[in-house]
Amino acid sequence: MEGHGKITPLTEDVLITLGQEENYQWMPEVMFQKLRHDLEMVLSTIQSKNEKSKKDLSREQQWLDEQQQILESLNVLHSELKNQVVTFSESRIFNELKAKILSVQEFKEKLLVSLGEFLEDHFPLPDGNVKKKQKNIQQSTVQLITLHEMIMILINRMFDVPHDPYVKISDSFWPPYIELLLRNGIALRHPEDPTRIRLEAFHQ
Repeated sequence: MEGHGKITPLTEDVLITLGQEENYQWMPEVMFQKLRHDLEMVLSTIQSKNEKSKKDLSREQQWLDEQQQILESLNVLHSELKNQVVTFSESRIFNELKAKILSVQEFKEKLLVSLGEFLEDHFPLPDGNVKKKQKNIQQSTVQLITLHEMIMILINRMFDVPHDPYVKISDSFWPPYIELLLRNGIALRHPEDPTRIRLEAFHQ
């Protein structure tokens, strides 16, 4: 009996001690497995978030591309509309000016017709009796023109040759009508040549 080892009784304290020794022996492996499991969980979570972020980024990029296309389309449309508005405005202004010019021309024609009718009624050409009553004046064979024709010659000269609006007084101008135009300020003599007259610049 003495040659055999001493048998340790399995008391409660001995069982606790054996259990603690067993735990200490296997603790590093258990901790490593738990750490590995935790890391795998973290990696899985990060990968899942990365996938979600990639999908979100892809959607945002697609939305951005769509907005860029819309913006480019709007810019093209704006440019086209702007050109149309400018063209329309220019065309409208041109048409309005053209209508006004036509209206002024029509009014001018009416005025000239009315002027001609008035002058023909109130300032006719002198007849043969008038010429015979003029003393010391030889009988002229020149065809006299009406006061209306005289005024039209002065008007046309003023607008056709504005830098030199004077007209040479010809024998066809009846002197009393020339005096009538000068006395009433309708015509003016040239300051250096009394044989030339011009229409007063009423339009200026």
